[in-house]
Amino acid sequence: MSAPIRVVVAKPGLDGHDRGAKVVARALRDAGIEVVYTGLHQTPAQIVDAAIQEDADIIGLSVLSGAHLTLFAEVMDLLKDKDATDIIVFGGGIIPEDDIPLLEQMGVAKIFTPGTTTHEIVQWVQDHITRD
Repeated sequence: MSAPIRVVVAKPGLDGHDRGAKVVARALRDAGIEVVYTGLHQTPAQIVDAAIQEDADIIGLSVLSGAHLTLFAEVMDLLKDKDATDIIVFGGGIIPEDDIPLLEQMGVAKIFTPGTTTHEIVQWVQDHITRD
């Protein structure tokens, strides 16, 4: 039997609204995925360190503050610096459609916009982690 998928769900920056992140974390957990929720006000460095320490397959970032381009870029750069680019990054929140291609160019695998169901997120995570 293979190890369960491990996801770090994080709220980077100063945004204090974490209901969506908690709903996603619970949906992932209920689907049998191991979830580490880092809590509010995490720096990109704290998030990347947690993902490496927890041997995470994926990082899920929830950003509502408008600082998504900066925060995602920092996480992607730190993963590269720490030779951890095998960790997939996805995100969600209030992110303008025009910014999604920019995030994808940075290497962010997927952005979920408001209205996405938890089922869609769980299915995407399960589809993007392959286990032998």
